[in-house]
Amino acid sequence: MRVNSTDLQNAFGKYLALTEKEDIIVVKNGKTVAKLTHYVEPDYALIHEESEKYNIPRKVSYEEYMDLVNSSDQRYELIDGEIYLLASPRFNHQVIVNEIAGHFYNYFKGKPCRSLTAPLDVKLFGFATKFEEDPNVVQPDLVVVCDEENVTEDNKYEGIPSLIIEVLSPSTRGKDMVTKLNLYMKSGVSEYWLVDIENKQISQYYFNEDRDVVGLNHLEEEDIIKSTEFAGLEIPLKDIFSEIKT
Repeated sequence: MRVNSTDLQNAFGKYLALTEKEDIIVVKNGKTVAKLTHYVEPDYALIHEESEKYNIPRKVSYEEYMDLVNSSDQRYELIDGEIYLLASPRFNHQVIVNEIAGHFYNYFKGKPCRSLTAPLDVKLFGFATKFEEDPNVVQPDLVVVCDEENVTEDNKYEGIPSLIIEVLSPSTRGKDMVTKLNLYMKSGVSEYWLVDIENKQISQYYFNEDRDVVGLNHLEEEDIIKSTEFAGLEIPLKDIFSEIKT
C-alpha cells in the first residue's frame, strides 16, 4: 500500500496496524521516502535474564549472539546455544573479586601465567574439536591464563583457562553451579572455584585430563584454600571474606 506522508501523520496508528498485513510505502511530493514493515522479534531476543528463564524454541547461533552483542551495551554469555544477560554485580561481589585478585596478583607476578578479571570473553567449545562446532562465550569473574599464545590478533582470548573462579549471587547460583560447572569440566579447565558469599564458603572442583571430576573440597571460613593446579597458591578464607558487609 502507498500512502501520502500527511495521511500517515494524521493516522499513524491505523497504518501501523496495517503493517500486520502488508508493507506501507510512504510518499512525499510524489516520491517514495520510507517504508513501514512488520517486525518479528527474533528468537535470540528471548534470553535468560539471570535467574528468570524463558523458553527458547531453538539454539542460538554464534552469529546471532554477536549481532545481539554488537547492537547492545549490555553484557551477555552464550552457553549451549542459549543467551544469558549479565546483571551488574553487587558491592559484596566486587569486594570478593578484588580480594582474590589481589592475592592472585602477588602470586602470579613474574610467573608465566596471568590472572584476569571480568569483563573478558572466554571462548570455549566443550568436547568439540573447534569453536564453530560448539560455540560458547563466557565472562568468568576471575581466570588464570597460561596460554597467552591463544590471544588472537584482534586481542580476543580463545584458549582454555587453567583456573576459573565464579562468585555466586542469588540470580546466578544455578547457572554457576550446574551449567558452567559442566561447560568448564568438558572444556578442559583444570580447576574451578565457586565462592559462596552468603555462607562464606568455597567449593573447589578439580578435573583430570579426561575431563572428569577428580575431587571436590568444601571449605569453610576457618579453612585455607590450596590450589591443586598451582603449588603454593594458598589463601585463608578469612582473608577473602573479612571485608564483607552484612
